[in-house]
Amino acid sequence: QRQRAGLKAEALQDAILRSANFAIIATDETGIIQLFNVGAERMLGYEPHEVIDQLSPSDLHDPDEVQARGEALSLEMGEPIEPGFEALAFKASRGIEDIYELTYIRKDGSRFPAIVSITALRDERESVIGFLLIGTDNSARKQVEQDLQKAVSAAEKANQAKSDFLSSMSHELRTPLGSILGFAQLIESGSPNAAQLRSVEQILKAGWYLLGLINEILDLAMVESGHMFLSLEAISLGEVLDECHSMIGPKAAQHGIRLRFPQLLEPCIVRGDRVRTKQVLLNLLSNAIKYNRVDGWVEVACMTRAPDRVRIQVKDSGMGLSAEQLAQLFEPFNRLGQEAGTEQGTGIGLVTAKRLVELMHGTIGVDSVVGEGSVFWMDLPRASAAPGLAELPAALPERVHAVDGEQAVRTLLYVEDNPANLMLVEDLIGRRSDLRLLSARDGHSGIQIAREAQPDVILMDINLPGICGITALQLLRTDPATAHIPVVALSANALPRDIRRGLDAGFFRYLTKPIKVTEFMDTLDIALDFAVTGVDATVAERGP
Repeated sequence: QRQRAGLKAEALQDAILRSANFAIIATDETGIIQLFNVGAERMLGYEPHEVIDQLSPSDLHDPDEVQARGEALSLEMGEPIEPGFEALAFKASRGIEDIYELTYIRKDGSRFPAIVSITALRDERESVIGFLLIGTDNSARKQVEQDLQKAVSAAEKANQAKSDFLSSMSHELRTPLGSILGFAQLIESGSPNAAQLRSVEQILKAGWYLLGLINEILDLAMVESGHMFLSLEAISLGEVLDECHSMIGPKAAQHGIRLRFPQLLEPCIVRGDRVRTKQVLLNLLSNAIKYNRVDGWVEVACMTRAPDRVRIQVKDSGMGLSAEQLAQLFEPFNRLGQEAGTEQGTGIGLVTAKRLVELMHGTIGVDSVVGEGSVFWMDLPRASAAPGLAELPAALPERVHAVDGEQAVRTLLYVEDNPANLMLVEDLIGRRSDLRLLSARDGHSGIQIAREAQPDVILMDINLPGICGITALQLLRTDPATAHIPVVALSANALPRDIRRGLDAGFFRYLTKPIKVTEFMDTLDIALDFAVTGVDATVAERGP
């Protein structure tokens, strides 16, 4: 038995020494090499007699990496560790099997990355008598990691290029639309005759449809490219439903569709992005109205599906969907045979809705019976806490309306390089006797006029010659003479990231082109009030 055990030990030692795939190095307790196998010879290029009793494994590693390892261990262990072999064997000497990554240096000076496992060798009294290091060439894995990093970097650059293209395309499409819709609204609000009014209504109808199409395509592209960023928070479902009811009500009345919304007896709080939740609900409601029957109805309901899920469903009295239509429902640009109908659509609203709901960790689906109607639903996570409410101020200072019995004239500064956009705002402001408009064609001159004229409110385009609107805003904010003036962005950069960037930069409001006249005038009044009171009343009303 002793003979067989000796033969086994001899065979094991011989296998270790002859292994060509692993660099196996053994040292004495001081760290001097005592064993250097065939694999170590092949990987490092040394003959055994050149290293045994002469070198330490740390002599075969990159000295800077060994030094860095010692410094890192000193911080981790809270005690000084000498650079050199002690930095390699520190953990192993304390009974901790250690694996580390360092660079081996061959005899000819060439280098390669390696993974090394180091274990302490002990005698029968558990005293350390040496160390065993088993190393493998890590070049292949490092190459894969580098290739992967390059691929990720290339993909990120491609995504960024796509995102930049989408932003640019959005701006270029919205700029001419801004003029078309803006001036059409001006004509409509004037005194056109019946024929002119019909023509303007068709222009506006087509223009707003085209704008909606642009928005839907860009939304879908942003979702698919991974550039759609959502703000997930606790939101009041009751408030969202109330807003949707007021927004979709006129459309339902126009189509002769009865709307029924639930009266929530208790607060229902879900977790999601408020804007995108409303967008999805409005899409479901709009479809339920458009594709309903004459004198039909649409009913919204909320229910608990599980302790942590809330379902919002939109039920309609429409014609229902067949099994074949249901299978194609979430395909992009598929309108399920409605292309020849009178209702306009793109076939991508539901696709975008599905992606948005999934980004909010929810699910969306439909149940439908041909001839009876459909039920579209989405399930969202229930939130544990209600959204916070801002404390309302005790009283708001009164707005100054008149000076010495006459109407006060307020000053606006519009920084815009596009003549058509400037003309549109000039025409809008020209209808207000309480306002006067100054203009600047670039950011630098806008800043100079703001310092000299001290306007009540500044309207700022983003894409300006010289410096962009965001840079101009930052310069206005750092100047004590202009830091107090509310600055409203008025830009064709309308992607969510553009709006978020603008608001984060400090714009009072961010309006997108084409201008919606009512929204523009309301925002202007809010900014003028803020210029007097220093209080943003709309924020106080709706909470943070």
